[in-house]
Amino acid sequence: MKDIEWLDKLADFLDNRFRIPFTKVRFGMDAVIGLVPYAGDLLTFAVSGLLVIFMARKGASGMVAVKMVGNVVLDTAIGVVPLLGDLLDIRYKANYRNVQLLKQHYEEGKHGGSAWWVLILLLVAVVGILFFSIYITGKVIYWLFS
Repeated sequence: MKDIEWLDKLADFLDNRFRIPFTKVRFGMDAVIGLVPYAGDLLTFAVSGLLVIFMARKGASGMVAVKMVGNVVLDTAIGVVPLLGDLLDIRYKANYRNVQLLKQHYEEGKHGGSAWWVLILLLVAVVGILFFSIYITGKVIYWLFS
């Protein structure tokens, strides 16, 4: 599939394009751009997010989409931590992992199925956090005014 070849080349550019001399350690523009605190991480998050959207539009299953989003969120969440995020970019390679998930989905039939249970679980977690926040806020207000 021509689209997967294009995605594979882009993921290689973002995650594996360069090699540290005299080592087997490879990194890409994701790690280089990530050296710019916050702005670099935001830019690479946007590019990774666009890749996920493109892959989902090409027919990735709900489960593949959830796994891809998980890779991007992990990469971004740790990516904002100086130095640790840059090391993660070199080691984890979220974009490369996402293209591999898509290839496995199309070529081997892996990672199929619905992701409704994940969405329901996330909805329950968000509602739980909302009610917990309201409860804590009420307790703090009560404490301040009593």
